[in-house]
Amino acid sequence: MESRVGIVLVSHSDRLAGGLRDLLAQLGSGAAPVAVAGGTDDGGIGTSHDLIRAAIAEADQGAGVVVLPDIGSAVLTARLVLEDEPRADVVVVDAPFVEGAVAAVATANGGAALEAVVAAAREARTIPKFPS
Repeated sequence: MESRVGIVLVSHSDRLAGGLRDLLAQLGSGAAPVAVAGGTDDGGIGTSHDLIRAAIAEADQGAGVVVLPDIGSAVLTARLVLEDEPRADVVVVDAPFVEGAVAAVATANGGAALEAVVAAAREARTIPKFPS
């Protein structure tokens, strides 16, 4: 079985991250692993270093991992995880949470390399939702 780039969804809300994972499963073939790190360790609203680290391990099939945070401290916490455990094959991407995740998963499902999945997530920022 060919390994795929994994995707980690980091949100302040477990329900938001889980809902996005459910949406991604409906849109794609499910070949790329998608893991979530939503909320705090005790189930509250916020972010968790330990949950992000565990989600990265869960999504990692050996082809790299794209980490997509929603806002604010999710970005900070994801970056701190990678400062504590630096890895060249794990990238925190500045992209819209939903659109970036859709683009990343679609690209990863096709077997693309880490750099292409990162680029697809970032590019989602520039694609309009409807024509002007």
